[in-house]
Amino acid sequence: MQIVSEDVLAIERVNETLVREFIFLGFSSLARLQPLLFVIFLLLYLFTLGTNAIVVSTTVLDRALHIPMYSFLAVLSCSETCYTFVIVPKMLVDLLAPKKTISFLGCAIQMSAFLFLGCSHSFLLAAMGYDRYVAICDPLRYSVLMGRGACVGLVAAACACGFTIAQIITSLVFHLPFHSSNQLHHFFCDIRPVLKVASHQTHLSQIVIFMLCALVLVIPLLLILVSYICIISAVLQFPSPLGRCKAFSTCASHLIVVTVHYGCASFIYLRPKSNYSSSQDALISVSYTILTPLFNPTIYSLRNKELRSALRRVVGRAISLRQH
Repeated sequence: MQIVSEDVLAIERVNETLVREFIFLGFSSLARLQPLLFVIFLLLYLFTLGTNAIVVSTTVLDRALHIPMYSFLAVLSCSETCYTFVIVPKMLVDLLAPKKTISFLGCAIQMSAFLFLGCSHSFLLAAMGYDRYVAICDPLRYSVLMGRGACVGLVAAACACGFTIAQIITSLVFHLPFHSSNQLHHFFCDIRPVLKVASHQTHLSQIVIFMLCALVLVIPLLLILVSYICIISAVLQFPSPLGRCKAFSTCASHLIVVTVHYGCASFIYLRPKSNYSSSQDALISVSYTILTPLFNPTIYSLRNKELRSALRRVVGRAISLRQH
């Protein structure tokens, strides 16, 4: 009797179809608009690549910008360029393709790369907040505390933390069994859409994934908040209104980017499971995968006189070299 039951279980396991690919349904309700969306997203993507390339090249080519604040900005722009490269080209291809699929391994690689860049982005924003804190609250020791070694160390630590957390989450997600459905109501392999189609989820894995997402979002945000509490208390003691205004203006761009990044990410990853909506998540995901990387370099460049002046100098030198 035991042998028969074991044989039946073995046959059932063989008959179960393992998921070998996933189908994206993120824009399935907008079938007629997909060619138009392709054109819009392509233009936005090209503009994002262009603006981030301008920020990075200007920072590298102009010696006046070889300071920690702009080094972090260049790294952030590189991170956002890679971030969009992981998701947007595949999304653009799928908008014109009749069948929008990705292999099981491809989905795991995309999630791992996306999480690595997204987590690193969070920690980089915290490092930028610390840079602003040192610049305003301890300016006399700024060159010592934020030297080349310290900046490289902060960037390396952000990337190491992002990579470690991304590998843990991706391993937890893709070690789950996938037998029933392979339809993702999204346009890329994000955590919740993939978890939703898993055949079985352990309570422990869900808790660990949620805690890691909270760790990536809450700890850097708390560090940024502490930095800005110290910054505000220090700036309010400045005797000159002009000095207070200048100090706050150097932090405004960073605060805008932090608000957008953590606002969108918290809505996606820290929302209770009962409030999960695939259509809402897809809409918010468009904002932080396409619009946020587009706005960030624009916000920094438009609000920063030094970056605009450096860009004019770089362009001027390039024109003079061509003429000679």
